[in-house]
Amino acid sequence: MSLLQSDSTLHTAPKRAARLMRLATYASVSIAAILIAAKIGALYLTGAAVMLATLVDSILDGAASLLNLLAVRHSLQPADEEHRFGHGKAEALAGLGQAAFIGGSAVFLTFESIQRLIDPHPVVQTAVGVAVTLFALILTIALVTFQRYVSRVSGSIAVSADALHYASDVVLNLGVISGLFLSTQAGFPLADPLIALAIAGWIGYSAVQIFRTAYDQIMDREMPDDERTRVREIALSHKDVLSIHDVRSRVAGTTPFIQLHLEMRPDMSLQAAHQIADAVEAKVKEAFPGAEVIIHQDPAGFEKNPAFHD
Repeated sequence: MSLLQSDSTLHTAPKRAARLMRLATYASVSIAAILIAAKIGALYLTGAAVMLATLVDSILDGAASLLNLLAVRHSLQPADEEHRFGHGKAEALAGLGQAAFIGGSAVFLTFESIQRLIDPHPVVQTAVGVAVTLFALILTIALVTFQRYVSRVSGSIAVSADALHYASDVVLNLGVISGLFLSTQAGFPLADPLIALAIAGWIGYSAVQIFRTAYDQIMDREMPDDERTRVREIALSHKDVLSIHDVRSRVAGTTPFIQLHLEMRPDMSLQAAHQIADAVEAKVKEAFPGAEVIIHQDPAGFEKNPAFHD
């Protein structure tokens, strides 16, 4: 299972999930704006490379969070005549945008850190930097805790991606505090650019993780094996379903799409087969709230018996 995927068995009702997703995006943008303002002041006072690193990261976070907010709003729009499968993939597109933003910041910080290694700058006003960083750390931990809850109950790829890169900020902020302390109190001035360089590597890793998850959704990767197995178990639990085949699945935003063929007795009436398919569909939707389920009914042995194809 991808690092960004949540267990769809925990997904809550679609309306509540949508409300939580919107709240998560509003919280993300608001906290990013607060941190940007605080870190601009801290960078002005300290001149530290690690403060520049965390400021750049917060600016990119703010841009990515704003993109996320717009994408989530669009993805939650209902299906229309031109988008019969809904707008869920807007979340995956936002994930690719986030990966680009975050990857770009990693590249910038790498070059800036190397420059600081070649030409070190003195770090001053350490107490200010530490205070601002601790403030950022507390806000970020609170945000990530909320985002992870929302991603767990909604399955939102956009909120999951946002939570991942804000989780990397927790590591970043701890690195900032270490860099400020080692540069000024431990007599190791190169700690500032070296830790900034390590932070750039961590940010780059986060970008790769976000890209992989968004790419999988855009390319209609199958749901995890355990979830596909659960679909099979639900279908086969009906006493009149003899077998199933051609189980297919994908996810767009928070909406799972599931298709399967049910095999039933050949002498069964169309009405009876339809009622059985409806019962199986209801059970699958109960296990995967908000899912779009398409079921085709086949007479048992259809795939192997040439007589059915004449």
